[in-house]
Amino acid sequence: MQYELRYQVIEQKRQTYQNVIDRFGDQPASRYLEATLDVEPRENFHYRPTWAQDRELYDERYSALRLTDPYAYTDPRQYYYTPYVTNRAALHDEFGKTLAYLEERELLARMPAGWRAVLASVVIPLRHYESGAQLITVAGARFAYGTSLEQCCTFAAFDRIGNAQMLSRVGLALGVGTADILTTAKQEWLESEHLQPMRRLVEEIMIVDDWAEGVLAVDIIDSLLYPLLYTGLDERALLEGAGAYSLFAQHLSTWFKDQRKWLDALVTAWREDPEQGESNQAHLVRIDSTWRPRAQAAINALSAVIDDRLNGANV
Repeated sequence: MQYELRYQVIEQKRQTYQNVIDRFGDQPASRYLEATLDVEPRENFHYRPTWAQDRELYDERYSALRLTDPYAYTDPRQYYYTPYVTNRAALHDEFGKTLAYLEERELLARMPAGWRAVLASVVIPLRHYESGAQLITVAGARFAYGTSLEQCCTFAAFDRIGNAQMLSRVGLALGVGTADILTTAKQEWLESEHLQPMRRLVEEIMIVDDWAEGVLAVDIIDSLLYPLLYTGLDERALLEGAGAYSLFAQHLSTWFKDQRKWLDALVTAWREDPEQGESNQAHLVRIDSTWRPRAQAAINALSAVIDDRLNGANV
């Protein structure tokens, strides 16, 4: 008896999941959309938060900034778990290679004294700023309404820990493998006059009830801090014999460009929302007027110390 093997094509009943079909019809969809759209629960909760019993576990009222449909906003980077982890693994791998190069040749230790002072008294202590920003962004991960917003905040919170770790690793390399410089950096953050406006600002943002306001307040600081430290100083370092600074600063500058992509798109979505846009615009103006002057004052305090260190001890 002979048997003949035949291929049989089984036509799939539908091309994607129901959450995507409900919005776009039965057509092929990206993994990002399948893992994002309408994933957050909206009903059938077992209990309300004990600390806010007038709210649901997931409730749009946790922020004054709202979208008529939270899934009208999607991450322009299309990050879900796998592409996010892959991208960040590559970023930190490249940073590790850069740091290994700097350590092998002791380039950080050979920088001019003024630049070493800037690292020790300004840049490395800001790992605590990144840690504070992580806590603020975690609030967005918990209270944002809609998976498309929540997962952006989640990834950004993990990024902040990564940034803090990168600064810590630079500190260890600058301190020739000892933890003393990190201990000193912590004391700088807690006690040095030039860092207290920033520290106070971060701690006050931590207790803001509105998760979106907290995230935007940190973004206002970022928009002033990152260009100062990792773009402006990068260019100056190349001219003043501190190329080692430029080599590691480029990685943080690259991260900031990526961070801007999802936040800029979110602010645009808030502004242009068909029903909430006018209200959102008023809240955005209020948030900016509340936090930008204080952020600028904190940055000015850092900038003055940087100028003093570089102009007075750049030998």
